[in-house]
Amino acid sequence: MEPAPTGPSTVVVAEGQLVTETGECPGEVLLFTQGGYLSWLEVCSWSDDIEVTLAAARHWLQTRS
Repeated sequence: MEPAPTGPSTVVVAEGQLVTETGECPGEVLLFTQGGYLSWLEVCSWSDDIEVTLAAARHWLQTRS
């Protein structure tokens, strides 16, 4: 594993697609750094039918491992 990119700008350092128990992909999680420090997390939804929340994203990410 390589270290996260650093620098003065905002950088996406990790991205993970969310996959439900039925195999649907309703969104993704993005992890950002800014100025070399962990800055924020975004949960993005691509679905009108499946509610994508931080709690749902956590569940789907845990069930994949």
